[in-house]
Amino acid sequence: MGFGLWLDEARGIAWAQGTQEYRAMGAAAIAITGQFRIRDFQPMRARPGELKNSFAGLFGSLEEVNRELKERRRRKRATPAYVR
Repeated sequence: MGFGLWLDEARGIAWAQGTQEYRAMGAAAIAITGQFRIRDFQPMRARPGELKNSFAGLFGSLEEVNRELKERRRRKRATPAYVR
């Protein structure tokens, strides 16, 4: 399995594309604050092309993708508002 993650920060949407045993699973879109599930993926869906510069990384499992989303939320909360 393998998953690519793209983050559309302006719209608050996380996109993932996955493969399972060399077969494309399609793409899924969720809120950046959410968590991906296998049933979110649709084979006929593709991520928008304008997100090519919003690539966040490749991950070996859906658990790793969800962990990354959770860590990003945690890091954002750690910065006090007056520091920004």
